[in-house]
Amino acid sequence: MVDHRRQRAALIGRLDRRGRLLWSLPKGHIEAGETPEQAAVREVEEETGIIGRVVAPLGTIDFWFVAEDRRVHKTVHHFLLRALGGELCDDDVEVAEVAWVPLAELESRLAYADERRLIRRATELLLDSA
Repeated sequence: MVDHRRQRAALIGRLDRRGRLLWSLPKGHIEAGETPEQAAVREVEEETGIIGRVVAPLGTIDFWFVAEDRRVHKTVHHFLLRALGGELCDDDVEVAEVAWVPLAELESRLAYADERRLIRRATELLLDSA
């Protein structure tokens, strides 16, 4: 989620099993009848309070994690979204914190290498559209 005018992006912070705050891009699951783009817009609003619209696809990340003693495979479709409105908030129970982060600081703030790669792609798209 990018606020293009102010050159910043909304990130979410979640606590890991050790209680560390890890910053990441908003993400979630696709509900029945939704396209990946619709799910992205909905999840960003649920997790950050920000209403956005899809500008461009950024890529897909596949990963595994353990939940309730079972391995889960997840595929996440990421999109560049432009902020249209709303108010930044961390009302989602899965989110510990939300923050607007200057674009220049995104890579150093993100906890996951795959997401840092996507941010480089988003930065290229933003520069091309400027």
